[in-house]
Amino acid sequence: MTLTKAQIAEAISKEAGYSRMQSLELVDALFETIKQTLEQGEDVLISNFGKFSVREKRERRGRNPHTGESLMLEPRKVVTFKWSGKLRDKINKKA
Repeated sequence: MTLTKAQIAEAISKEAGYSRMQSLELVDALFETIKQTLEQGEDVLISNFGKFSVREKRERRGRNPHTGESLMLEPRKVVTFKWSGKLRDKINKKA
């Protein structure tokens, strides 16, 4: 099952005692801050969770999967995530 923004807000509401609307505003503000930081090319480090980084991808050769036609893909930026050791251990049950 996929965790949604609404479910995150609901969990914050229950755990922290905020209203559902306050929790949703909090989640929106957090995501907006993360997006703005990444847009500026800076990393977002969340202790014991991981680090989001923006990485440059070079121009490369690709192909259209429908036609098989060869083409050049434009250079672009992608967001990568590297999880922390603590998160890795928790997911792998090495607590």
